[in-house]
Order: sequence, then C-alpha cells, then structure tokens
Amino acid sequence: MSSEIKFRKPTIDDVDTLREFFYNSNVNACDYSVANIFLWSEINNIEIFYDEEVLYIRYLNNGEYYYTFPITSKSIKKAIDNIENFVEDNESELKFAIIEEEMFEILEKIFPGKYKVEYNRDYFDYVYLKENLINLSGRKYHGKKNHINKFKKNYERWSYEPITNDNIDECAEMVNIWCMENGCSEIKDKNNEMQVVLNALKYFRELNLKGGLIRANNRVVAVTIGEKLNKDTFVVHFEKAFSNVQGAYPMINQQFVMNELDDYKYVNREEDLGIEGLRKAKESYNPEFYVKKGIVCKI
Repeated sequence: MSSEIKFRKPTIDDVDTLREFFYNSNVNACDYSVANIFLWSEINNIEIFYDEEVLYIRYLNNGEYYYTFPITSKSIKKAIDNIENFVEDNESELKFAIIEEEMFEILEKIFPGKYKVEYNRDYFDYVYLKENLINLSGRKYHGKKNHINKFKKNYERWSYEPITNDNIDECAEMVNIWCMENGCSEIKDKNNEMQVVLNALKYFRELNLKGGLIRANNRVVAVTIGEKLNKDTFVVHFEKAFSNVQGAYPMINQQFVMNELDDYKYVNREEDLGIEGLRKAKESYNPEFYVKKGIVCKI
C-alpha cells in the first residue's frame, strides 16, 4: 500500500470527498476542514492522498514533511503502518502534526511507548459555547455589550445580511479596502491571508461556506466566513472589520452566530498563533475549552 501513496495538491474536485471524510470523523481542530485544506494548500504546501478507506494529509515546513492523523473509519493501525512504510521508503523521518489529545491517546494505545507529543499553546484552537457568544451575559462580557451598544447608537441605519450572490462582490471590495488600510502589501503573512479570504469568496458556493456581513449607513463594514467542522461545531475562518468603526467586530461576531448557527452548539474560532493582541481578543470571549494540537515523533 505504501508504494501506492502518491501525494498531490488538492483541487476543487476533491471538495466533496474531503467533506465526507471530515464530517464522518470526530476531529475538532480547525485544520481538518475542507476550506483550510483547499485554500491554504499553496501557501502551506499542503498535499493529500486518499482511497476508499483513508485520507492522508501532509505539510512541507522548513524542508520537512509533517503528516496529520489519518482520517478513516477503518483500521487506524493499518493507516499508521502504511504511512510509516511510505516515509521509510522515502528515507525521511516520520513526524505528525496537528495531533489532538484524543489522537495521541489512540496512538499510545495502539503503539505504546513508541511516540512522544509536544503541544504548542500558540496553536490551540479556541472553542466557545454558541449561546455565550449570542447572549454575552454577565460581567465578563460587559465590555462587549458596551461596544455593541455604542455601535448601534452611532449607526442607527445598520443591518446584518448573510453573504449571497447579491452582496459577495461588496464583501470582496471591503476586504480589499481593509487590506490597503492595514498594509497587507508590505506584510507577507497579511497579504497571504487576504488572498485566501478573496479565494474563499471566489469559491464560496463550491466550498459550501457560510458567511455574514454588517452594513452601516449602506456600507459593508465587517465580514465573516466559516464552515461546518463536525456535527455540533462551526469553525469561523475569517473575520474582518474596519478598525475605525467602533464595535464592528463584536457586532459581526454576535450577529453571525445569532442568525446563522442554529444547528450548532460550539463555535471554533481557530488559534492565536502567539500574537499577543489576537490572544487577548480571543481570551476576552471566555472559551469553553481549547483544542490542543501537538507535534508527534518517534521516541
């Protein structure tokens, strides 16, 4: 089997198959989502291989390949053995990435004492109760409510809209303006992210994405985009708002969840990448739990 594994870049034609693998699994990390695999494939050097039983994913980082946990409803041991053989055949060292705690427990149970894991706080996903993001109840959310009230006071003519074919071009225009205002052309990571956001809008329907916008005085001032992650969790991939519109961020956060996510219990808002301001913002919404993700290698 290992000799038959042939990794390649994902294409839009893989979307339905990837979705089926992910929806039938118990993954919780934002990385195991169709949009993240497809949209970031060029930037993060993501490759895939799948057959009828198992999906393999790998990333190239600083000249080294990292493999994710095989996604399969069949034998995990067989899938791990296959990827081990593949790596040995290619004379490289097996390293797993984006390994959740439950995944490592499975590895340890099947291969006791063979692997070790190292978790990195910068890459933990933040997961929130949907109801908390909507209601913003209690003193811990007092600041969020103040920002929302100020927004509503300053912009009496505001509205929430789901992203549709009728307004998707306005969303792209807003993202481009945001990019210019935030110096994306001078910062590689920001420029990469903006290209990914624009591609998310381009392939919005094919990727089965869901999004929303806030309009103030007939102008789009905030946009958010995400997708179903598993049976009870929605993952928010992108959220952009103009910094000079006070309260736009908490407004799009609350209104999107309130209007679009009836079918979910949790909202995964991805990691903070060790960015101080981003961590502070994500912590301020009081996550229900974190999805720990680690690097695994042989002992």
